[in-house]
Amino acid sequence: MKENIGSDKKPAIQAKFDAQKIAFAPIMFQAAKALRDLGILEYLLDNKHRAAGISEIAEALDLSVYGVKVLLEAGLSLEMVMLNGDKFSLTKTGYYILRDDLTRVNMDFTQDVSYLGMFKLQESIKTGRPEGLRVFGDWKTVYEALTELPAKVRESWLAFDHYYSDYAFPEVMAHLFRDKPKTILDVGGNTGRFSIFCAEHNPGVHLTILDLPGQIESALANIRKKGLQDRISTHATNLLDNSISFPGGFDAIWMSQFLDCFSQEEILGLLKRACDALNPEGSIFILETFWDRQEFKASTYCLHATSLYFTAIANGNSQMYHSEDMLKLLDKSGLYPDAVYENIGVSHTLIKCKRKK
Repeated sequence: MKENIGSDKKPAIQAKFDAQKIAFAPIMFQAAKALRDLGILEYLLDNKHRAAGISEIAEALDLSVYGVKVLLEAGLSLEMVMLNGDKFSLTKTGYYILRDDLTRVNMDFTQDVSYLGMFKLQESIKTGRPEGLRVFGDWKTVYEALTELPAKVRESWLAFDHYYSDYAFPEVMAHLFRDKPKTILDVGGNTGRFSIFCAEHNPGVHLTILDLPGQIESALANIRKKGLQDRISTHATNLLDNSISFPGGFDAIWMSQFLDCFSQEEILGLLKRACDALNPEGSIFILETFWDRQEFKASTYCLHATSLYFTAIANGNSQMYHSEDMLKLLDKSGLYPDAVYENIGVSHTLIKCKRKK
């Protein structure tokens, strides 16, 4: 890798402090979430023009003085609140914890989907299996489990998935329809969100969703609600069985936040099958968040953390990839990048691929 990520020039005392932040991170995460969920941050925001004392907050929220005190004191070290005399007020970080959609989605995903399962990360590293998924049941991957996960877990998983994809949908339409495709295969279409968006955007296109049987059932329900049964077809399959060909004859194939759900070996098989399903002059569109192509450190941090969710919870062998990994796989599969569009949606990259001649 060519990137120089970070530096080791920080003073030793700061490095040791940062190490303690890591050591206590799971505990302090729970404190931050409690400050949010118990209404303490909301109270401070509502009273932003004046600071508030512990007893006042405790009485207003029907909490113990002790409970509010220990959380607010943790909030000081988390830099979520400030203390002036004996009065507390909200900081910018506290505001983002409370009001920022991205932060809320990430925190809920961490708590509901990942937190308990991450206790099995080391075991997953050793076995190559999502050992943490066992906290929810006995499945090989989270994708098989989606329709059966507890309601709150599924809700947070979908909110996380949709947040990162939804912002990109309007921006990709011009690129996707530049060559006027009449048929599009939506591989890993999940709940049908993208296909429905496409069908509503362009009345002249027919879409086919390709996914696991459980996801197809969810997609069909959403398609019927929109009355788009004549415009969107579905095809249930085992995406990991390379002996099963994709349905063919498509002008475009769409893969959004899909390939990062698989190992490199599995991605290669998926790309080859997609290549075979493509019309001669068609294009494959891959929308991904590559960690090496992020403008902000926060984005890279989130993607590296998400990779560990894939390791311990999702399937044990995938990650948020470096773009060079994907480009090498495209080359091996008989494809080449015809165009690359950066800064799509929430730090996504869109790669338009063509068959090699």
